[in-house]
Amino acid sequence: MFKSKKDTVFVILAGIFITNAVVAELIGGKLIQIGPFVMSIGILPWPVVFLTTDLINEYFGEKGVRRLSFITASLIAYAFLVLLLAIAIPAAKGISPVNDEQFQAVFGQSMWIIVGSIMAFLVSQLIDVSVFWYFRNKTGSKKIWLRTTGSTVISQLFDSFIVLGVAFWLPGKINFETFIGSALTGYTFKLGIAILLTPLIYWGHRIIKNYLDSDIPA
Repeated sequence: MFKSKKDTVFVILAGIFITNAVVAELIGGKLIQIGPFVMSIGILPWPVVFLTTDLINEYFGEKGVRRLSFITASLIAYAFLVLLLAIAIPAAKGISPVNDEQFQAVFGQSMWIIVGSIMAFLVSQLIDVSVFWYFRNKTGSKKIWLRTTGSTVISQLFDSFIVLGVAFWLPGKINFETFIGSALTGYTFKLGIAILLTPLIYWGHRIIKNYLDSDIPA
């Protein structure tokens, strides 16, 4: 059992945050097309990352988010190292249902993607927490929507351009026009999701507050 209810809340939120951040990076090498625009499938888990980031910010402060961001970046790097090792070990010929070529095609992300993913994650998270607390210090406990949406609007602009720029444009995998279009599409999607998540953030606040104020043991 945890020492306090707040410890329980942090572990749950941190687990959700880390899981979705790692999954987003692992699937980020796949590009999808929406109309004339192309973007990474890795954006799918990010709404959950936004939600948990804002809740951790609110209840555990700037230091909590910064510490968790560095831990998560280290775990993402670790996950990539395990994948590289798994790729290097040959599959059992005629026995393994997945051969080396198939495994490589799915998990064999280049160093550019790994570097771009980790760099974009850290930069966006550190910007997010700084902007969040700028608004938090200005408005106090009021206007949750302003600090949650405002921090996402700014941080994800950097994230969208850094990850695609480093992972796909710099190594020449996509041209400049595709890079700009894809980054703007991904950013617009994330921004729209952040706005739609606003009611869930208020709901999450209420659940956590009710739990912390209840007689339920940790």
